[in-house]
Amino acid sequence: MGTLSTPKTVQKLQKALHAKAKTEAGYRFYALYDKISRGDILAHAYAQCRSNKGAPGVDGQDFTDIETYGVERWLGELALALREESYQPDPIRRVFIPKANGKLRPLGISTVRDRVCMTAAMLVLEPIFEADLPPEQYAYRPGRNAQQAVIKVDGLLFRGHPEVVDADLADYFGSIPHAELLKSVARRIVDRRVLHLIKMWLECPVEETDDRGRKTRTTEARDNRRGIPQGSPISPLLANIYMRRFVLGWKKLGLEQRLGSRIVTYADDRVPRTHRRKEVRNCVRDGGRSSGAGRQGQASNHRKLRRSKAGVVSVAEKAGLDPVRYGSERRARANR
Repeated sequence: MGTLSTPKTVQKLQKALHAKAKTEAGYRFYALYDKISRGDILAHAYAQCRSNKGAPGVDGQDFTDIETYGVERWLGELALALREESYQPDPIRRVFIPKANGKLRPLGISTVRDRVCMTAAMLVLEPIFEADLPPEQYAYRPGRNAQQAVIKVDGLLFRGHPEVVDADLADYFGSIPHAELLKSVARRIVDRRVLHLIKMWLECPVEETDDRGRKTRTTEARDNRRGIPQGSPISPLLANIYMRRFVLGWKKLGLEQRLGSRIVTYADDRVPRTHRRKEVRNCVRDGGRSSGAGRQGQASNHRKLRRSKAGVVSVAEKAGLDPVRYGSERRARANR
């Protein structure tokens, strides 16, 4: 979220929250809503959103409009709406962007007002949940990236885990069930107003504009009670919180030991390294249901499972590395 330095007052709050979460694994935070509406939190959230630029949402308001109106005045009104609990998110504007494979990926664009509010919530919530995320998760985390995930997989290749099962989740963001996700959030957060904020963001209507300029709004997420919008500032954190269920379930049910596997995840890619490829492949394909892991993690929604080097190349591509060069370097090291 940009390269801005975090104000000392915000850093102090984040360190305190992280330390509490780290030292007391069972602690549930009950007074966080007032932190989200704090002036320094909202100001830093605005600066983060401003540095990321981004298109306007359904209201058409951009950062130039806000600066003409007065940033301090605008933030003050948002803070007041939060404190009075009159804040309501706007519908999400959906656009489609091309993917490398020629298909289109849906992207949700919230209004600047909603993006600032979500970012403020992120500033408060991320330090808490960061204390809980297992080391196998590399996406959307401070100080972690796709290159590190590649290095981890690469290291496992040379430490007795020669087989890869690349599990690429189909529509991961769009398939996350709200009830289970909110249950995972409530494991740490009992502030009802924070939970209500998250629930409102999850249930936002979506607005699309067709080629003729006609607008339609749908309530698919609310009706189906599943899905988080790709593109919103809070979605990566929520996706990680839900992915944690699978990683912990895999370990808790003894699959890591029984199958001799190690999991590395990046976003919606999971790469189990294993001695027993067939068993792991079957277990991952059915979401772990045959062994009970599905009750701890995601349902069966994988669209492709690929063997061996394809899995490593897939992660290398996500890390921005040249897959051919990466594969050549790996082979060269193996032959030394």
